[in-house]
Amino acid sequence: MIVVVCPGQGSQTPGFLAPWIAEPRFRDHLGAISDAVGIDLVAHGTTSDADTIRDTAVAQPLIVAAGLLTLTALLKTRRGRVGGIAGHSVGELTAAAGAGILSEADAMTLVRERGTAMAKAAAITKTGMSAVVGGDETALLAQLAELDLSPANFNGGGQIVVAGELAGLEKLKENPPAGARVIPLQVAGAFHTRYMAPAVDHLRDVAAGLEKRDPSLTIWTNRDGSAVASGDAFIELLVGQVSSPVRWDKTVEAFADAGVTGLIEVAPAGALVGLARRGLKGIPTVAVKTPDDLSAAFDLIDGNS
Repeated sequence: MIVVVCPGQGSQTPGFLAPWIAEPRFRDHLGAISDAVGIDLVAHGTTSDADTIRDTAVAQPLIVAAGLLTLTALLKTRRGRVGGIAGHSVGELTAAAGAGILSEADAMTLVRERGTAMAKAAAITKTGMSAVVGGDETALLAQLAELDLSPANFNGGGQIVVAGELAGLEKLKENPPAGARVIPLQVAGAFHTRYMAPAVDHLRDVAAGLEKRDPSLTIWTNRDGSAVASGDAFIELLVGQVSSPVRWDKTVEAFADAGVTGLIEVAPAGALVGLARRGLKGIPTVAVKTPDDLSAAFDLIDGNS
């Protein structure tokens, strides 16, 4: 069974969409998405600098739009051969569109509002995120409580992303748990923690006005890794999770339990494939970073059907 995964914030890099818009079909598609949400995603995906695309209100629509370009090409001829889909954090919106829960237009509307609302929440208090790699999880969680920090992403493979006020993150970096490394991340706030609570009510109001359909592909939630059969329920979980941890470790465990035989990551790809290599050892993967990578993705799907 082939699973498609959709990355989250922090996966974007300056100019990463340049190879995509070199092809007219993708440039036209991205231009249409840009017009629909009122954000110049063509410029942000090609010429904007790292600081510009780190802005949450820019980064989230840019990442989802990139995933939609990939999914359009990937699922157009191979949809019936894909076993399921999941997204990491904001990538859940990409996955919701891929599974048919939301239309592309509604997914982009919701991600625009999500990015803006989370940016506003992040501006209230200076916060950030750091990846903690290695060490004992129990010891780390105890230290986080002492520093008033929170676990935000349980990514599996010995990696937990933590979040909170910058002073606490600096103390953690200066005195990490035994055997652990602390790596500050280039994000603009403490996502998936209590600091994002102001964004949740607004997003619930926005989501209430969108048409939701039950998924046509198996889709797993980051909340606990379970498969969700109701479109309404999936969007409710997605909205609530803005202020609660991403359990990607549980999602990867669900892939293994479902019998995954291959994993494809949509653009801007790389991070989730890297985690899969640790959590799903021996499973073939493809990171679709440019249109040239689509042929390898098609080969993986065709070889597993």
